[in-house]
Formats: sequence, C-alpha cells, structure tokens
Amino acid sequence: MTSSDDHREPAPELLAELAAASLALEGAEPPEIIRWAAGRFGGRLTMATAFGPEGCAIIHWLATVAPATHVFNLETGYQFKETLELRERLARRYGIEVALERPETTVEEYERLHGGPLYRTDSNRCCHDRKIAVIRRVLAGFDAWMSGIRRDQSPDRAATPIVGWDAKFGVVKISPLANWTKARVWDLIVKEDIPYNPLHDQGYVSIGCWPCTRAITVGEDERAGRWSGTAKTECGLHTR
Repeated sequence: MTSSDDHREPAPELLAELAAASLALEGAEPPEIIRWAAGRFGGRLTMATAFGPEGCAIIHWLATVAPATHVFNLETGYQFKETLELRERLARRYGIEVALERPETTVEEYERLHGGPLYRTDSNRCCHDRKIAVIRRVLAGFDAWMSGIRRDQSPDRAATPIVGWDAKFGVVKISPLANWTKARVWDLIVKEDIPYNPLHDQGYVSIGCWPCTRAITVGEDERAGRWSGTAKTECGLHTR
C-alpha cells in the first residue's frame, strides 16, 4: 500500500490478491475466513463491533481461531446500557475485552457545542463526528478490518465482497458473514449459547444509538428501526 496525506491507495497487486481471495473464500464458512484474515494480516488486523448478533458470533469464533485480534466498539456516548453490559458478558465468556473507542468530546460537551442534541437536527453530522471520524482514527493503525455485515441486511450491503478494498478508510475490509442469513446467525447463537443483547427479545433487530433506534413490527425491514421516519438506513460506516 502507498500512503499520502493519511489516504492510502492499494497497489494493483494487492487488489488482485484481494479479488482472488474473495473468490476463493466465497463458499467458505466464517471461521475459515477469519483464520485466513488473521494469517494474512496478523497484528495489523482489527475488528469493529456494535455488539449485534453477527459481531457476537465473530467474537465467539475469534476466541478459538484468533483470540489476540484487536476488537473495538465505537462508544458514541449514546449506546443502550444493555449494549455496554453485553460487552462485559462477552469478556467474561470469551476473555476478549472489546476496546471502547470514543470521540474527542463527551456527549455533554458535544451537545453544548451544537446547542442541543445534534441527532435531532443533523443525524448525518452526528454519525460522522461520533462514528466515522473515530473509526478513521482507529483504522489508521491497521491494514485490515473485519465487520459483521450481511448481504441480505439492506440494498447498500447486497454487493459486499468477502474480502475487498475499503476506499473510504484506506484499508482491506473482510466480511466473514457476508453470505450468511439472519436465520443462520441466530441458529448459531442458540446452539452455542452465545451472549446477545436482550433488546433483541423486545423487537429491536438492529441496535445502534438509543435516540435513533426503535423496535420494529412484524413485516418491517430489518433496518426499519434505525433513524425511523427518515430515508436514512446507514450511519456511513458501510456505504461506498
């Protein structure tokens, strides 16, 4: 990779390698994909998790496949208490302590700077300042990151490769669960008794910051509970 002004461009050889790896791993199970990623990038690999069921599943596999992998969460200051309590339960179960990466300002300072909660008037700016800017800072220290996104979650995620170049952040992105379904993830959670967020039992399917998340009703899209009442379905982490 080449680097200039904090923006990294991939060498053609790397892009070819990633395309070949993604194709080869298309039919692989997530633990095999994680094992490949850890073997290829070692300590330069990290994982971001919002403690959704997919992230919990990946932590479950990491515990045996690559337990030394750095795992982090974007702690915006607006997370549900159940989400942060789940972090502690996962640490006790798997011995993996997820790092909490925070913005430069506290919620109180941030809201004072903007005359109140910015999520009410400009949620895109709020997501940028409290998520995108933070993950950009974190990923500057790594060559690759893993996420728990699935292709069937939304149109924005439908073309997700198993392995690819993340131009937004200038790193390789690995999605071990890209070709899995929600049903497969929950089958695994039940079978292996993997800790998960109890809010899922209350109709919260996709869980983010509490001001911008609600439970959904039968028949609604999986992402309908995020930024409800707007056309927004993504914070920007996984959009091209």
